[in-house]
Amino acid sequence: MTKEKRGSALDYRRKDRKKVIKTIIQAAMLLTVGILLFQVIFSVKDYAEPVKSRWTNHEGFIALSYFGVDRTGTPKLVSKKQLDQQLKALYDQGYTTISQQDVMDYYQLGKALPDKALFLSFEDGRNDSSLFAQPLLEKYNFKATFLSYANKIGNSDRKFLQPKDMLKMMKTGYWELGSNGYRLTYINVFDKEGRYIGVKDETQLRNKDNVEYYNHYLMDFIRDENMIPLENRDEMTSRINMDYQQMNDIYMDTLGFVPNVYMIMHANTLYEGMNPLVSDVNDVNIQRIFNMHFNREGDMYNDTQQNLFDLTRVQPEPYWYTNHLLMKVEKDTQQLVEYIHGDDKRAEQWKQISGAAEYIDSRIALTSPAAGEGKIYLKESEQLQDIKLTTKLTGNVVGKQSIYVRYDRKKDSYIRVSLDNNIIYVDQKKPGHAVEQIYTRTLDRVEWRSEDLALEKATVYTQQQTSNGALTSEDAYPVNVQQTRNLEITVQGDKLDVSVDKEQILNQQIIDSTIGIGGVALGSEYNEQHKKDDIYDGVFDDLKVESLQGNDYTSVVFNSKETGLKGIFTQIQKAINTSIDWAIDTF
Repeated sequence: MTKEKRGSALDYRRKDRKKVIKTIIQAAMLLTVGILLFQVIFSVKDYAEPVKSRWTNHEGFIALSYFGVDRTGTPKLVSKKQLDQQLKALYDQGYTTISQQDVMDYYQLGKALPDKALFLSFEDGRNDSSLFAQPLLEKYNFKATFLSYANKIGNSDRKFLQPKDMLKMMKTGYWELGSNGYRLTYINVFDKEGRYIGVKDETQLRNKDNVEYYNHYLMDFIRDENMIPLENRDEMTSRINMDYQQMNDIYMDTLGFVPNVYMIMHANTLYEGMNPLVSDVNDVNIQRIFNMHFNREGDMYNDTQQNLFDLTRVQPEPYWYTNHLLMKVEKDTQQLVEYIHGDDKRAEQWKQISGAAEYIDSRIALTSPAAGEGKIYLKESEQLQDIKLTTKLTGNVVGKQSIYVRYDRKKDSYIRVSLDNNIIYVDQKKPGHAVEQIYTRTLDRVEWRSEDLALEKATVYTQQQTSNGALTSEDAYPVNVQQTRNLEITVQGDKLDVSVDKEQILNQQIIDSTIGIGGVALGSEYNEQHKKDDIYDGVFDDLKVESLQGNDYTSVVFNSKETGLKGIFTQIQKAINTSIDWAIDTF
């Protein structure tokens, strides 16, 4: 055989191998999707009712409502893995889910609840929420309420579940139904320059980044560019009544009933500052059509002081780590919880000073206490003097992530480098002195996608406010935006070097000689810009601490970066997840 023929044969074999590998990967991805669908469509498990005669709780219950679930998560949807970990944590704390009837009996008849009672729900009517949540409800024997928008029923958009599917879900016992109302539509919309946009459906607001003033469809009179009502009282009443009636008719025609539970869009407005004429119309319709109403969001605990038409819930955000949720549970219920640690071996290397830390592969997620600083201290670092530290800061932009070096806990002295709201701060604290800022710099602006933003500023505005343009500074970031910053800190003698994203921002900066020896600590703290949540997750990836001893020798004190086979396995797993996501989106 000639060299040319042998080369040609080898090329064919290589191409054949590539085709076989490609076929195997595609088959594996399709099989995965098929298994997920099978679990939902042909679920064989049934919900096991709890023994309610053992219930003794007359204090109250918590309510959690997830916007939606995705296989690997998005800026708006929690991942299946994340939901699993959070539900497991609640299950391990002893929480038992309660039904809509349990809540009504608690308020109307004074019946008891389980010692730790959880009302669980999923909003927005998304197909993927049902798909990914169903196996987890079975796993923990949890019951949940699935809420929908009535105008999505019969809609050609395949991401929303339809009535026949909802009724099948109910038969398993794991699901009950609820409603977010008829539609998600915004009124009295203005952009950042104060220009009047009018009435827009959710699907029409493509550039949410430029939307500054708005309200929800049921929350106000429809107004003109001068915020003068375009409708009189009778017209407003008729419009809102029609919205509720359309919702009622659709549910009756397709389900045969109207769900018991309503969660209004948007929360924390009804009975609180909105026009009383508009409030009265909503109130009459809600109490006529529904049996219970989650009117509030932000606090999860409902006690005897609440009532069936003014209940409250929390919507866990996709960027929340499990300890963030548990910290919120502890804050709202005033009951102690057990935090998760992840890798116990790695956790043993750190002392928890405040907050809670989870050690995940090469990541440390440090959750702050409410309105305080979370802090952990590296145990084997007490006597360090000259060090080099590298890490990736990957938490949300709106929040504070800190690195402490030469931290003497007894003298309360240290050098601290912090990233807070995209600004780098370098501070030093001498023993017995106040904190002294020695450097600050605003980093390059962080970019984000408009479609990833959630509108959270709905209310009634004045004409003067809308004409003034933007409410907040152009430099203010949405609270869910994330950014990775590569940080390197070197301290030798009385000199400090700091680099961010491979750019040296401090070179041989003189530090006080009294800050001589001490350990390494990490800190996390919320930023006051985030008015809804005073708990923050600082995230530190690939953290490496090296002791410097002269010019020729270094020793590794701590390294969270995965190496060897474990590191290779992690990269392969990420590649597989990316491929599966592509298959789900494509097929």
